[in-house]
Amino acid sequence: MNDIPLAVLFSLLGILLLLSGFFSGSETALMTINRYRLAHRARNGERAAKLTQKLLERPDRLIGLILLGNNLVNILAASIATVIGIRLFGQYGIGVASAALTVVVLLFGEVTPKTLAALHPERVALPASYVYWVLKWPLFPIVWVINLIGNGILKLLGVSPEDVAQHSLSSEELRSVVAEAGAMIPQRHQAMLLSVLDLERVTVEDIMVPRNEIIGIDLGDSAEEIREQLTTTEHTRLPLFDGSIDDLRGIVHVRDAMTLAVEDRLSGPALLQITREPYYVPESTPLNQQLLNFQNQKRRLGFVVDEYGDIQGLVTLTDILQEIVGEFTPDPSTQIRNVFMDEDGSYLINGSVTLRGLNRSLGWKLPTTGPRTVNGLIMEQLEKIPKTGDLLELRGYTFEITEVRANAVKTARIRTPQMNRADTPERTRR
Repeated sequence: MNDIPLAVLFSLLGILLLLSGFFSGSETALMTINRYRLAHRARNGERAAKLTQKLLERPDRLIGLILLGNNLVNILAASIATVIGIRLFGQYGIGVASAALTVVVLLFGEVTPKTLAALHPERVALPASYVYWVLKWPLFPIVWVINLIGNGILKLLGVSPEDVAQHSLSSEELRSVVAEAGAMIPQRHQAMLLSVLDLERVTVEDIMVPRNEIIGIDLGDSAEEIREQLTTTEHTRLPLFDGSIDDLRGIVHVRDAMTLAVEDRLSGPALLQITREPYYVPESTPLNQQLLNFQNQKRRLGFVVDEYGDIQGLVTLTDILQEIVGEFTPDPSTQIRNVFMDEDGSYLINGSVTLRGLNRSLGWKLPTTGPRTVNGLIMEQLEKIPKTGDLLELRGYTFEITEVRANAVKTARIRTPQMNRADTPERTRR
């Protein structure tokens, strides 16, 4: 090598430094590239994205290939730098070459290319995939032996290369991705996406219409009473029962029932002929599963039953959709049935209203881990049968019982923490 001109040696050293920067930068880019964006581009038919995705299926092989190339060029660069140092500085050249090469490799072979790759991983990783796709074939035997030894050591530590296939986002991680998307996703769309993820946490029991609020047609009513109900109802489908909801006969479409009324054939037997069998839903069914069940069964309405088969309430497809897109009314004070806002800013609320519904529609922070309704929450906190006029403070919210019926809270007035309660009488604190 002493016969090789210095100019050639410096040229070779420069080429090796460029290759070192390529291997170092591409390694960082390939390991930090957004896998989900890469998968999207691959599905759109980008060849480079497909090659990159294929290489990343086995990161152990890819890393082995990159490190093999990187170490090879770095060792050759060190050898050439040593020769140059000896020819220029004699016996002191080894130290000079080592010091100089360390600084140069750090700047041009490590820090600069890796920083560039971290900032723009796709710009580096996608073109580099073509190079590695070509290199992996001739170097496969060497890489295979290296990986065999390396994977054996990893298995002793309880790590398997196949675990990369399990590196998918959990539900909580996906929520974080959506929440941190910022301007990339409009806020309204973010809320909808997060609501979709929340469906698995919520059961039909959380959103059902309680059985005492189910509106239906009683076969014991007269034809005129049924006709009046059909003309005034706001629903398109109504339960058909005999005496009580426990004796449920089916579901009748208001349009079909009105046809009978127009033809003057409205009667109990005639209604039974146009009913559809009721569809029952276990109260613990998650909303995401129930949404699929509605789709598979071609249903829009189901009756929620407990473990004993007793009807507890009613859930509709609209109720689930509202969990995703929000209520279909712009006025917050009317977004929930039986919730009325007074002029002083307080709310007169029926005891059957769900706490989760209040939190969603009004932005409140009432506890939802225990009782599900306002009545249940007050009963739990008071630890006694409520009476009209009882006061309760919970998390800054003031509950004043305004009406009690059958030992349960019929209505209560709730004042938010933001309201001025300086002159409020002494309250039960929890």
